[in-house]
Amino acid sequence: MLKAAIVGCGKIADSHAEQMGRIPGCEIVGVCDREPLMGKQLYERFPIKAYFSSLEQLLEEARPDVVHITTPPASHFSIAKLCLESGCHVYVEKPFTLYEADARALIDLANAKGLKITAGHDDQFSHVARRMRSLVQKGFLGGAPLHMESYYCYELGDSPYAAALLGDKTHWVRRLPGKLLNNIISHGIARIAEFLTSESPEVLAHGFISPLLRKMGETEIVDELRVIISENDRTTAYFTFSSQMRPLLHQFRVYGPKNGFILDQDQETLIKLRGARLKSYAEKFVPPLLLARQYFGNFNTNLRTFMARDFQMKSGMKFLIESFYKSIADGDPLPISYREILLTARIMDSIFAQLNAQLNAPLKEAKPDRDGEPAAVRELATVPGVR
Repeated sequence: MLKAAIVGCGKIADSHAEQMGRIPGCEIVGVCDREPLMGKQLYERFPIKAYFSSLEQLLEEARPDVVHITTPPASHFSIAKLCLESGCHVYVEKPFTLYEADARALIDLANAKGLKITAGHDDQFSHVARRMRSLVQKGFLGGAPLHMESYYCYELGDSPYAAALLGDKTHWVRRLPGKLLNNIISHGIARIAEFLTSESPEVLAHGFISPLLRKMGETEIVDELRVIISENDRTTAYFTFSSQMRPLLHQFRVYGPKNGFILDQDQETLIKLRGARLKSYAEKFVPPLLLARQYFGNFNTNLRTFMARDFQMKSGMKFLIESFYKSIADGDPLPISYREILLTARIMDSIFAQLNAQLNAPLKEAKPDRDGEPAAVRELATVPGVR
């Protein structure tokens, strides 16, 4: 029996407790939150042995084998470090840490202690993501990816989280290096990092505050981001984050030397894109039929998964947690390599450095616009990508 604990009893902790409860051989021996009522409410709603308001007390009394950290990102490093020093394996919710240097320090400490640590990139382990990975491993692309496009959008309008963030100038998200982006984009960046081979890709980022947020008086929260990533004059990738574009996409597109595919996280569909074209007018008629057949196949696959009662919104989290536990108990490979965790953190470091330089750049002298009115233009700073 693997003894597990959760530190941080907010909204995402519910998902952890629910999915941990679906894993045979797992027992939640304790949960912890600085606010006792938060720990108590989680303890009362799930089969949990005890709740604590002190991390040290949890570690000493519950003695977990593995700790899930579901606190705000700024605390990830210090909590994970204490758990590792106490002999616990650690699952850290995204983002893994605020900086690559902290991520590397935790991984080095885990290695030194003979322990394991992973990041909560559960989107990479959904049913459709696992089908995609199998397709790549079977050689469908015809070689390494030549180009990738990752889209990760976010709805600001109806989210209580977003309302709290926009309405509170002291909100903890505003103190993160990348603010709103810091807490969200690692899912989309990790998809790209999985298939990069260079340790130091070039990163060019441009971000801005949408007109909608500017009308609301927002001057800090960047909610539109475009990134170009390239390595060794061979592989390129685009990352797009937006709160305004419609539809709100959570997609990953990959193009190889032979074929490509489109993964749609929201619809749980995987569409193969054939590289060869048909001759004559057949290209206008046959491909739509083949695409329709693929969508119907995705429908059947999703229906079978639903009927098997394995189509939960967080099924990827369950798979990731279970794989991590097997790596602990049976010595299986880690579900997410340390290289991938570090590369994701490195790319995010570069993005946020560039965005902060852009936002802090001096304004150029006001110039008249077409109507003769002054228009201040922000001078964008050129910041080299990670090399």
